Amino acid sequence: MLFTKRLKFICFFQIALIAIPMLGSTIVAQNKEKGPAYTSPPAKDMSFPLMGEFMGSVTSDDGKKQIVGLQIRSIGNDQFDAVAYYGGLPGQPKFNPEPIQMIGKRSGEFVVLSGGPWAIFVENNQCRLVDLQGKSRGQLKRVKRRSPTMHSPAPEGAVILFDGTGTDQFTTAEKTSDDLLMEGADVKPMFQDFNLHVEFRLPYMPYADGQQRGNSGLYLQSRYECQVLDSFALIPKIDGLGALYRFRPPAINMCFPPLVWQTYDVQFTAPRWNADGSKARNATITSWINGVKVQDNVSLPNKTGAGKIEEPLLLPTRFQDHGDPVRFRNIWVVDRGLTSSDFPQKTTKEQIQSAIKLEQLKRKERAKAARKQAADKKRAAAKQKAKIDSAKAKVEQTVKTSSELEKKQPVQKPVSKKPESKKPTAEKKADKKVPAKATLKPSLKAPQKQPAKKTGETPDS
Repeated sequence: MLFTKRLKFICFFQIALIAIPMLGSTIVAQNKEKGPAYTSPPAKDMSFPLMGEFMGSVTSDDGKKQIVGLQIRSIGNDQFDAVAYYGGLPGQPKFNPEPIQMIGKRSGEFVVLSGGPWAIFVENNQCRLVDLQGKSRGQLKRVKRRSPTMHSPAPEGAVILFDGTGTDQFTTAEKTSDDLLMEGADVKPMFQDFNLHVEFRLPYMPYADGQQRGNSGLYLQSRYECQVLDSFALIPKIDGLGALYRFRPPAINMCFPPLVWQTYDVQFTAPRWNADGSKARNATITSWINGVKVQDNVSLPNKTGAGKIEEPLLLPTRFQDHGDPVRFRNIWVVDRGLTSSDFPQKTTKEQIQSAIKLEQLKRKERAKAARKQAADKKRAAAKQKAKIDSAKAKVEQTVKTSSELEKKQPVQKPVSKKPESKKPTAEKKADKKVPAKATLKPSLKAPQKQPAKKTGETPDS
């Protein structure tokens, strides 16, 4: 039986070794301060579908109608922030930048916003505005805007930094499985005066706020930061999207909702230096967010934020890694010392359609590759299972055979042996050890000497 148990242990241990490659685990990292960061729409988050932009006409007390734009975002735990504007949404021709800031709470599949001249009931595709008397004042419809420079093709003479095929133009960079550039990439070629086109997508981070929410940045020459941040539905901030970080806020907050592709176009002119190392002229920046100018030929007297110190030395442009999964695509740069072109490049309808078709084709190819990978994985798992089942069957057969052999073997009675007497042996040993002259017979003993007689005694008395 001991042999059978040992055999079972050895065989099952071998099966365990065969099965080890099949074991695996998926670890989901989550920053406790920031909460989850989604790079695709979360299926179980009921607040996410209620975020976004809405626009429509509202009737005022005097019967006049005016356009109202609304931006609403989730801040976690079914809470919402919102900002409304008369005249439309930021960047539109009649936009009035005076904000009406509101707060809200989700109830089921809708949100109730308060804080303005009306209560707003936000649903998935529309909003209803109600005044204090409960009278309807109008409806706003959901709108989905797209940047006019989205899918902008690189002009002739431009350097294509990233098109999804590789990261050769970076000294440090990583690509996702769906061919997007991750944050934390350093551009290999260095430029002095240049135009830069970048398309980016912010993650959905409902529990994060401020600089913890979708933070990255374009560090021009590693010194001047054009801020990237999820500042959707906020008033313009000195550290928000489109800001020259902590130096100048954007003229207008053109941030779209998270998980929507956006564009950043930057025209940069480097500082000029004298022979003695003194600066002759400041660096200047003009930038556009989603096709709208937010910085206009701004002169920078020094570096921004944590940028490298200013000196007459070229440094690489960097895509900042702030720990948030910001994604980039379609990145190209025009070196204005070598060539020139209109900037920013607005895309035509045909170019947009071509880019969309190309993206759809790539998506189909990725889906096909994913299906093939899944099928290969399934086949490998089936093969592994068959291997384990075969090994297990062999173990069971071996154990069964061993048990049958044990049963067929005759039971042998133990033979009892009489204990041998050790006495004769001891006597023999004793006889061998005793010398021959050591023992004398009594008759051969020498006469013993008589003790001396006392005085007055005779031998015969």
